[in-house]
Amino acid sequence: MWVPADPPSLARAERLALCTLLEEVGPDAPTLCEGWTTADLAAHLVVRERRPDSGPGLVVKPLAGWTERVRTGARGRPYAELIALIRSGPPRWSPFGLPGADRAANTVELFVHHEDVRRARPRWEPRPLSSDVEHELWRRLGRSARMLFRRVPVGLVLRRPEGATITARKGTPTVTMTGRPGELLLYASGRQDHARVELEGDPVAVRGVAEARLGI
Repeated sequence: MWVPADPPSLARAERLALCTLLEEVGPDAPTLCEGWTTADLAAHLVVRERRPDSGPGLVVKPLAGWTERVRTGARGRPYAELIALIRSGPPRWSPFGLPGADRAANTVELFVHHEDVRRARPRWEPRPLSSDVEHELWRRLGRSARMLFRRVPVGLVLRRPEGATITARKGTPTVTMTGRPGELLLYASGRQDHARVELEGDPVAVRGVAEARLGI
């Protein structure tokens, strides 16, 4: 008997909010994903959940051409159809449709892409997030910080304004990056220019962090 993949979750909330925003701005709006409009981003999300064969190309460069061909093919579908597919969530046969997979694999993905659309618009401001949402984002950042910041050439500590810290990379000198959990995640995901954080430490070390290539 099939068990529903997930109870209500942050991943589901971000999915629905993103779909509402995609409908509002239309298919030709800019995003923070270089060269992608909202229609391109919608196509990416659809094939990510519905074309498992395209997934390896997101991290393995020799396979990137196939991934892009699959995404471009989906890009030709009606924009409203793409949004409907995103809103409905991953199908049962998708790896993302397994129990718990949407929460595990899409919480950060959908939060970041929601902000990719929000922050590409003029006069954007960070969303106020509940303490529960911030806790969830901070928890996930703790799990992935070492991988996301692996190219930083110095020590790096992530710090919430309240004082909690995560050691993203050991080493000396050490830079401290302070911000709300969502802002730190966006910075870690390669959205440095649109993340509200502060870097403190030796100026040369700070420059090393600021110039590091981040993201998957």
